[in-house]
Formats: sequence, C-alpha cells, structure tokens
Amino acid sequence: MTSPPPRSVRSFSDCFVKPPQLPPHSDHPLHLPPWDLAMLSVHYIQKGLLFPLPPRCLDPGFDRPAFIHSFLGKLKRSLSCALFHFYPLAGRLATLKRAEPPLYNVFVDCANSPGARFIHAALDMTVGDILSPTYVPVVVQSFFDHDRAINHDGHDLSLLSVQVTELADGIFIGLSMNHAVGDGTSFWLFFNSWSEIFQAQEKGAVDVVQLSRPPALTRWFPENHPGPLSLPYTDDPLSFLARYEAPELRERVFHFSADAIAGLKAEANQQCGTTNISSLQSLTALVWRCITRARHFPASQVTGCRMAANNRARLDPPLPPEYFGNSITPLRTAATVGELLSRGLGWAARLLHAAVAEHSNAKLREWNEEWIKRPQVYHLDKTFDQYSVMMGSSPRFNKYGNDFGLGKAVALRSGYANKFDGKVSAYPGHEGGRSIDLEICLPPATMAVLEADTEFMAAVTAS
Repeated sequence: MTSPPPRSVRSFSDCFVKPPQLPPHSDHPLHLPPWDLAMLSVHYIQKGLLFPLPPRCLDPGFDRPAFIHSFLGKLKRSLSCALFHFYPLAGRLATLKRAEPPLYNVFVDCANSPGARFIHAALDMTVGDILSPTYVPVVVQSFFDHDRAINHDGHDLSLLSVQVTELADGIFIGLSMNHAVGDGTSFWLFFNSWSEIFQAQEKGAVDVVQLSRPPALTRWFPENHPGPLSLPYTDDPLSFLARYEAPELRERVFHFSADAIAGLKAEANQQCGTTNISSLQSLTALVWRCITRARHFPASQVTGCRMAANNRARLDPPLPPEYFGNSITPLRTAATVGELLSRGLGWAARLLHAAVAEHSNAKLREWNEEWIKRPQVYHLDKTFDQYSVMMGSSPRFNKYGNDFGLGKAVALRSGYANKFDGKVSAYPGHEGGRSIDLEICLPPATMAVLEADTEFMAAVTAS
C-alpha cells in the first residue's frame, strides 16, 4: 500500500497592494547605508503568526467563504494604510550603473512599483497538525512567499509579501520582508503598526490612521559619507553576491519558563560573583555550551557564538527606537571547545556579556568606515560557520500583541530563510512573563544528541 502524497499549499488569489497615496518626496531614490547594503546577499526575513479561527467559524451552518472574503478585504485595506506610513515597502530595489570605474548604486525606488504582494492560499491541515509534531513541519516553509530569494532579488520581487494561508481551523499570516530594507526591529514595528491600523479601522477609523509609533524613515549615514554609496560589482553582480542552500536540518522550538531563565541567570552571576549578566546572555551561554557538546568537536577546535546586537541606542547621538532600516551587528565571542565545556555556564556568559559591553559608538563608526573602504556583503556560508552558534531575533519584540480580529496568536513560526547549522532564534514565550522560546536548527544527528543533553533539557520547560 502506497502512502498518500504530502499535502501542499494551494494558492487561491494573488494581487498587489499599494498605499492610498505617497508623500511628495517619495519619488526620490531612498539610498541605502552600509548596514543595509551588507544584507544584499542574505534571505528575506520570513516570520508569521498562527491564529485559530473563532469557534463560530467551525459551525456547520456558518458561511465561511463570506467570512474569509470579508477578512481578506480588511487585511488589504489596513495593509494599504500601513504602506502609507512604511512606503519604502511598496517599492522595488533599483541600481544606477556607472561604467568608469564599474560601480553600482543600489537604492529603493518607491515610485515605480506595483506595490506589496498579497496572496491567499489554503492547506488541508489543522492548527494541531502544525503544532503537535516535535519538529516544525517542512510544510510551514510554504506559508511564506519569496522562498530562497536573496535581498538583491528585490529588483524584480516585491520588498514585502503577505501570504494568508487558510487551515481547516486556523489562519497563518506570514510576512516576507526584504532584509536590505529593514532588520528585525523594523519588521516587527511594521507588523505591530499593521495590527494597530486593523484594529482602528474595525472601530470605524478612516483609511489613514495615525500611528502611536510612526517609523523614522530617514536613513542613517556616517557624517562624512552621506551617500549614495557604491558597490564594486563586476559586469555580473552575482559575482559579488552568493546564494545559499541549507543542509538537511531539524527545526525545533524549545520553551524556557521565566523561572527556568531566572535560575540560569542566578547561576551564571553566582559563578562570576556579579549581578550584571543578563537573562538572555545566560540562556545564550547554555545553548552555546550544549550545542557545542552535541557536535563532538575536539577540545582544540575554536567555536564561536554570535549575537545580533541592536545598534540604535549605542550610536552617539542615538537613533530613535522606531528607526526603520538595518541597525544591527553580529557580535562574535570565541573560545576553544575545551575551555567552553570545562569552565562552566558563568564563564561563557561573562564572555558574552563582555562582548556586549564593549560594543560602543566608536566600534560602530569604525565598522562603517572600514566597510566604505572595502564594501562587502554577508555570505551565510562564510559569515556563519559550522563551528559556531548564532543567536538571532529577540524576545523583546512585541510578537504576540498583534491582533487581526482573531484573538491572540497561538504560535510564531518562520520560513526557510537564513537558517543554517547552529542558527537559534529567540522569541517571547506565548504566556509572556519573561518566558522565552528558542527556535533551534541543527542537523538530525546533532539535534538528537542535544535532546539527550541533561544540562540543556533540565532547563527546558514543557510547553
């Protein structure tokens, strides 16, 4: 007897959404600073929320097609308003080429674009089918548009794509946003703003809603390099860029309660005789140690741990928290496997804390100056090696506060983008209260060893 074919997502409709109007200066090129241009070779950001349908939608006599039609209309209307405030997301990338010397200026063209993409799709699965397996089902990757696209593809692809996937008893809203246009802080500011507009329009607000936290769209450049900045392409831009295919990975979401994290923080600070090591630094130290142990590297092997650091408050003068663009740097800490595994949680956490404490305005400006002298882009296969762990995203982002008339989301999931051996993403726990969920990506054999690690699993809380 043959097994049934795997269920796949079916696309019902596909359109583009534009803002109701554009500001007068939107026809000017939006030039990109170094932190944006460095992202051209990595994938789009792909994050989304899973919502259960209201119980009435599951009643046999309920007119579900009419409900979905109305819901999609409300999403499109509020998305159009959101794009008024975040108008670069309705644009496309463009390149101005200079022949002598061969230099390319990549910018956002906000005036010549059909807008952001909006897709309605469906899948014959339930919310339980998505959440109950130990590992995130591969089908979740198809909840997102622009699969495997790199940010440079934004010359032809929309910079923002929304896919609404209808399940038997739920709805998944997945966003794919070009990472050269904004980072995780920018992504969730947009998601939160879209939700705020949706709720305001549900209460009878007009098409243009004033936001409680409007984005700051003016890009930051070093004072002596106001832009535009050029990239040293050859005749073929792809020679400067690179595409990345992930190896076979298992993806699992591990839950850590507030009490478990408080215990790790207390242990790390007690071992170091201090009080300044943070909860996230303590949790990251645990993950770094346990994944390294699961990999069975020799004691002399150097292993690294990177953390995505938000630079907005570290610049002098600081950028506003609502700065829309990229303002992140991966901070790297390194040690030999022998040192890391023999010296305890506090020792590793103190290394991470020192890297964060030393991340200053002077270092940020030095990074920008060096980049301008020798422009380069991040290549996932080179920037993040098999001996390292990378902690991305943040549990501080407001991810579960988004409401589109369906109540609170039951889970956050991500797409294929920017995943590799040792990629860890930190999300707020669903119940709040400083709990944290970690989405960990590892090869199957390494994941199995991590799941048998007593130090790691003792901190994991059943969700």
